[in-house]
Amino acid sequence: MLGLLAYIIGSFPTGVMIGKVFFQKDIRDYGSGNTGTTNTYRVLGFIPGTVVLVIDILKGTLAGLLPVLFYQNTHFFVLLFGVIAVIGHCFPIFLKFKGGKAVATSAGISLAYDWHFFVLSAIIFTIILWLTSTVSLTSIISFPLFTLEALLFHDWLLATIAALITVFVIYRHKANIQRLLNGTEEPLHFGLRYKINAKKSHK
Repeated sequence: MLGLLAYIIGSFPTGVMIGKVFFQKDIRDYGSGNTGTTNTYRVLGFIPGTVVLVIDILKGTLAGLLPVLFYQNTHFFVLLFGVIAVIGHCFPIFLKFKGGKAVATSAGISLAYDWHFFVLSAIIFTIILWLTSTVSLTSIISFPLFTLEALLFHDWLLATIAALITVFVIYRHKANIQRLLNGTEEPLHFGLRYKINAKKSHK
């Protein structure tokens, strides 16, 4: 029963709901057509994209905390229910099983599991995104690093789950990888880096 609840939590179509309710747009009809955070940033802007990012992270966190709330507080169950939420996010029942690419919701699992790991991972991801301005490339680089990070934490259970999620995330980005190889992948410009680049372009 808790597994089904974790799947439903993961299935909640955050980007699609925010687009339809507040902007009368279905983000699947714009940009990459994806339902996740990156396409929300591109289609709806910084604030809606950030809201989707936070909620999608919390989907993984809430699902991971379900066994804790019901007195089954083991590391294994936290990770297991978090992974179920990731499956729900990628294959949501509410969107005919066509969802996001697992990045934000996967991050939410680590927040439920070990907030120290989450913070360090967020710093790594942010630095790489700053350098590349491309979310897909950042994800492809970051997730193998998260597996190594788990090994540095001497946590073999976390490292195993991180490795499995890494393979899944890279597989979900196969179309992005092809665009990266072709040089057609669209970068995501926002924040200070965007302002700096914009100023340079006017010189």
